[in-house]
Amino acid sequence: MKAPDLRFQVDSRLATLLSQEYPSSERALKELIDNAWDADAETVSITLPKPMSDDPIVISDDGCGMTEEELRRHYLSIATDRRSRRGDRTAGKSRSIKGRKGIGKFAGLMAASVMILETRARGRLCGFTLRLADLATVDDIEQLNIAFYSESCSENQHGTTITLTNLHQGLAFPDSNKLRQVLLQDYGRQDDFRIAVDGKRLDVNDISGSYSEFDQDLPAVGNVKLRFAISDAKGGLRQPGITLRVDGKSVGKPSFFGLDKRDDFPPKLLRKLYGEIDADGLREHITAGWDAPVENSELLKAVEAYVQPILQQAFDIQYRRDMQLAQARLKKAIQARLAELPEHKREFADRAIKKILDKYYGEPESKLEPIVFVLLEALERSDYRLLLEHIADTGPRDVAVLAEGLNDFGLAEMAYLVEQANARSTFLSQLEKLVADDETTEVIMHRALERNLWVFGPEYSLFSTNMTLRRQVEEYLQKKYIGDKAVQRPDLLLNQNLNGEYLLIEFKRPSHSLNHLDYLQSITYRHDFAKHVSVPIRVLLIGGNRSHDFPSENREPEVSAATFGQVISTARRHLQWQLGEEFGR
Repeated sequence: MKAPDLRFQVDSRLATLLSQEYPSSERALKELIDNAWDADAETVSITLPKPMSDDPIVISDDGCGMTEEELRRHYLSIATDRRSRRGDRTAGKSRSIKGRKGIGKFAGLMAASVMILETRARGRLCGFTLRLADLATVDDIEQLNIAFYSESCSENQHGTTITLTNLHQGLAFPDSNKLRQVLLQDYGRQDDFRIAVDGKRLDVNDISGSYSEFDQDLPAVGNVKLRFAISDAKGGLRQPGITLRVDGKSVGKPSFFGLDKRDDFPPKLLRKLYGEIDADGLREHITAGWDAPVENSELLKAVEAYVQPILQQAFDIQYRRDMQLAQARLKKAIQARLAELPEHKREFADRAIKKILDKYYGEPESKLEPIVFVLLEALERSDYRLLLEHIADTGPRDVAVLAEGLNDFGLAEMAYLVEQANARSTFLSQLEKLVADDETTEVIMHRALERNLWVFGPEYSLFSTNMTLRRQVEEYLQKKYIGDKAVQRPDLLLNQNLNGEYLLIEFKRPSHSLNHLDYLQSITYRHDFAKHVSVPIRVLLIGGNRSHDFPSENREPEVSAATFGQVISTARRHLQWQLGEEFGR
C-alpha cells in the first residue's frame, strides 16, 4: 500500500520571527517602501502616529498594485524569490528589484499587531487583514484562514495601502527623522520616486548635520541654487556628493567638484557630503544621454568655481569643529602626561596631535591613542625632533634666534648620536653572536642586515631601497630562475644611492669561505641585471672568510669582498670614533 505524500509544514511563529529580523522599526518600514519601489510607484506617502496616540502607521503608494490572482499566488507565498518569476528588473520602469527574499511582507508586524493591506489594479480592490493573535492559534501557517475581500473600483485607480494598527507599546514609535535618514540612503537621489513622511518630502535638509543653502545669479549661467548638508554621523553616506540638476532632472552621478582630487583633503570627510545644485542654464551643455555635463564647458567651469570655495569653507568649519572635539577627548585621556611636559613641549604636542588627527581623520580613538602615546614618549625622552621643528619655524631674517636654534640643535644632535651609537653597539654584539653560530644561514644574515646598511660604513648607508628596480628584478627572477635553477636564486639586495648607482650585495653564511665560484656567481648576476638598468651596479660579497682561490687581482671593477668579522670590526671602530672624537669620551 502506498504511503500518503509528505509535505513541509511552516511553523506559524515564522512570521513573528521574520518580523524581528530588523534592527529597528524604521528599517522594517523601509522594507515596505522597497515593495513600493518594486511596484514601479512614483510617489509614496508615509503617515506616522503622533506621540501618546492610538493613530496607525499608514503607507500608501501609486504603484501598479496587485490583482486577486497575484495576491493569492505570489504575495501570500512565503520566501519566494521574485526575481525567479519576473526577472531582475521591474516591468514598467526597469528598476533593479530590491525585494529578494519574499519575507518583507511581514516587516510591518515588527511595529504593530495588525496589518491591513488594500491594493487596487485593473478595476478591482482587494484586501485582507493579518493579525499576530491569529497566528498564535495555529501550528502551521498554511492552516491560517485569512479574511479576504474583493470589490470593483475605478479602472484608473492603482497602488497599495498598508495600515498598521495596535502598535506594540513595548517599542518606541518610529521616529520620522530616523526614518528619513534611512530612506535618504537609497532614495534621496531618485527623480521618479518621491517619498513624503508626514507630508514633507525627503530632502537634503533631512541629513543629520549642518545644512547650508546658497542662491546666486552667475554671468551667462543664470540662477544657481546650491543646497547641501555635511553629515554628523560617524560613518559615511551611501551615496555622497553633490547632484547636478538641470530642469529638475539629475545629470550623471554625484560629484565633489574637485575636492576629491586634492591630496590634502581627507577622503572620509567627503563621504559625509550630501546635496544638489540647480543650474538650468547648463541645459545646452548636457550630453545627449543626459548622463553627464560636457566636460570642457566654460559654463560648467563657472559653476564649479562658484561651488568649490563654498564647499571648502563649510568643510573647514566642520573639520575644525571635529578636530577640536577629537583633540579635547584625547587631551582628557592623556591630561596627566601633558601636564608634566614643559610649556614649550606642550605647544609642540598640540601641533603634533593635530597632525595625527588630520592623517587619521575618522579613525576610532582606540587607534589614535597608541600613536599619541608614542609621540608623548618621544617628547618625554628627547628634544631632538622638537628642535628640528623650532629651526624650521624660524624666519630667515631672525639671525640671532636661528643661531641659537642651531646651537641647541648641535647639543641635541650630540645627545642623539650618543644614544644612537650605544644602540648600534648593542646591535653589533648581537650580530657577532649570529656570526659565531654555525647554524646561521645566508637568509638569516640577509634579514638582519638588509635594513642596517650603516654596518658597512657611511658610504653604503647612503643607499635606499628602490622599489621600481626591485619589481624589475623580481619579474626577471621569475623568468630566469625557475625549475631546477630555482635553488640558485641570488640572495641579493639591490639599492640606489644619491648618484644613481645600484648595489648588489651577495650574502654567504658566516661559516662559508668566499671562493672563485662565488666571485663568478656574483658578477654573473651583475651581468644579468645590467640588461635591465642603464646605471652602474656595484658588487659586495660577504662571507665568513676567503679561500685561497678567491681572486685578489684582476677582478672586474667595482667588486668588493669582506668577511663578517671585518665588517663588524670596522663598524665598531667607527662608533668608537664617534663617541671619542665627537663627544670627548
